[in-house]
Amino acid sequence: MAVFRSGLLVLTTPLATLAPRLPPILTSAARLVNHTLYVHLQPGMDLAGPAQPQASPLQATFEVLDFITHFYSGADLHRNLDVRILLTNIQTKSTFLHVLPSVQNLAHPPEVVLTDFQTLDGSQYNPVKQQLERYAISCYSCCSQLSSVLLYPDYGTGELPVEPLSAPLPSTIRPASPVARSPKQPVRGYHRGAVGGTFDRLHNAHKVLLSVACVLAQEQLVVGVADKDLLKSKLLPELLQPYAERVDHLSEFLVDIKPSLTFDIVPLLDPYGPAGSDPTLEFLVVSEETYRGGMAVNRFRLENGKEELALYQIQLLKDQSHGENEEDKVSSSSFRQRILGNLLQPPNQRPELPAGLYVLGLTGISGSGKSSVAQRLKNLGAYIIDSDHLGHRAYAPGGPAYQPVVEAFGTDILHKDGTINRKVLGSRVFGNKKQLKTLTDIMWPVIAKLAREEMDLAVTKGKTVCVIDAAMLLEAGWQNMVHEVWTIVIPETEAVQRIVERDGLSEAAAQSRLQSQMSGQQLVEQSHVVLSTLWEPQVTQRQVEKAWNLLQKRLPKTHQTKI
Repeated sequence: MAVFRSGLLVLTTPLATLAPRLPPILTSAARLVNHTLYVHLQPGMDLAGPAQPQASPLQATFEVLDFITHFYSGADLHRNLDVRILLTNIQTKSTFLHVLPSVQNLAHPPEVVLTDFQTLDGSQYNPVKQQLERYAISCYSCCSQLSSVLLYPDYGTGELPVEPLSAPLPSTIRPASPVARSPKQPVRGYHRGAVGGTFDRLHNAHKVLLSVACVLAQEQLVVGVADKDLLKSKLLPELLQPYAERVDHLSEFLVDIKPSLTFDIVPLLDPYGPAGSDPTLEFLVVSEETYRGGMAVNRFRLENGKEELALYQIQLLKDQSHGENEEDKVSSSSFRQRILGNLLQPPNQRPELPAGLYVLGLTGISGSGKSSVAQRLKNLGAYIIDSDHLGHRAYAPGGPAYQPVVEAFGTDILHKDGTINRKVLGSRVFGNKKQLKTLTDIMWPVIAKLAREEMDLAVTKGKTVCVIDAAMLLEAGWQNMVHEVWTIVIPETEAVQRIVERDGLSEAAAQSRLQSQMSGQQLVEQSHVVLSTLWEPQVTQRQVEKAWNLLQKRLPKTHQTKI
């Protein structure tokens, strides 16, 4: 069966009878399409008649909004699909007489058009497929060699329900006033409204939030995208997509699903954002999680002489495949957790390193747990080079850094036995950039040379993977002698607590130590693999094993290590 990168799914079955058919429809679509699946709702359309079918408006009701939610929820089982339900023909009562656009350009022109239309004999009936292709081309920009597929033959011989369900789809949208409503009740349209979020790795729960907002808005939608201080409390903030990247993905999705709207995408820098200050806004779409925030926005508006916004609350989507320590809802934080251990960018080519040896640089802020991860990698077969131990060797009397350091800082940094007092030396360079540079200019090249000697020793011992454990790996420029940089991240508050407990420092001293290092974000930007020791030891172990196993798959066979 041919697999297409993008496709257009035209759903012709009435929404009330479509819900039980969604699993096989989505499974069939997932087998045919491997990237973007556009969904066009046109219930009741007849592809078998002689006349060319035309796109017609679909009344926006709560049933339609519920169906959109259920569709995205079901699509979450097929995460290879970037599903986008097109809203061009879904119109509220106030705009129901508007003329539909002739041809809509899509970001990814569909290569295949699919439909749930059922022919009498259950076959791939050519006239119907031809009508389907003509219909798709008349509505959307499609590739020149558009293929068509009728999905029902894939369902087997069982009879499909043709009568409406006895019970409507569960309600997923709650207006501000919890009044009784029927599924067929029309949804009110508004001129301008707002929605906000982080929108990291745009997922199906985001798409429900955005789609409902797009149905409600008739002219303009203001979208606040969390940035800066609002990101600090997020789980694994170092792995958040950059603001510009999140905006690009968001903009493409919004223009695809409803190009008739004007979108104002703005950075969200405080909990209220434009929703708290813009007097022309009429509604705000929130989730179950952010409903209290929406109530706070309305209190803020009233306190400042502005009218309340109509609030529309969306149910959270349940994540049926969430892992341990992951939320049971579809969320970006779970997606970021799943990135841990994965390769984020191609490895470095290092032909100058010893042949047959693959070198990892392990780094992270103080207190991040580098030593524990290094030990886990050692247990899996890696040869560990501890840069702190190399520093001790370099400082020792007769060591390669001993005399240069004494000459630079004087004999008063020595113990009575002639060894360097590292606490005294540390006090000299702490907070003094010039003195610190003098020390690092001596030490970093010496430690790098010792590390290369250790690499040669690793080869003689038959090791194929070597790990340089170094807090200052990137500051020292040692990424130039590793194939991959692996970074351990934890929240700064957790790092401070660990440093206080481990080293007996005050919180202020621990924070000062962290401020003298590169931040986790800066480290991640130059990293190939990211890990975190934030959770229980067994979770860290699984992360390390995952990263190690993935490393083995991308290593040349000559480098692979048996666990």
